[in-house]
Amino acid sequence: MNTLSETPEFELKVLDKRVFDWGIPKYQTELSAGIDLFACIESPLEIQPQAPATLIPSGIAIQMNHPNVVAFLLARSGLGHKKGLILGQSVGTIDADYTNEIFISAWLRTTPGSDPITILPGDRIAQLVFLPILRPTFKVVENFSAATKRGGGFGSTGV
Repeated sequence: MNTLSETPEFELKVLDKRVFDWGIPKYQTELSAGIDLFACIESPLEIQPQAPATLIPSGIAIQMNHPNVVAFLLARSGLGHKKGLILGQSVGTIDADYTNEIFISAWLRTTPGSDPITILPGDRIAQLVFLPILRPTFKVVENFSAATKRGGGFGSTGV
């Protein structure tokens, strides 16, 4: 399959059998953009504010194997906004040819001295969103073939 005109079907490998108890990752509502991923840890994990990011296994691997798809690992909005739990690298990119376990880099952005957060086995701590990807070719030029109305960047259109 080389186009996304139909809904692609990807293979999902369950690496931690507890995922079957918690539920195979799925879209929580009809219009959800991402599937929630679980913390496949053996015991509660306390994350301290501003401590180095912690890699948390998701218990799954996915084979997309599609040249026009990428998956982005994103923070769950409620945990990020209300509790400060975000991804250690902001956004995780899962390439279409990556087939190993997906790990979640978790980081607590709250200020030092704030309460830690405790993640329990099976907590939904991140989401995976699949997006189409373009693979342009590049032609090296000395000047662009068209001009735009846009100026520079970093506030060139207003603050």
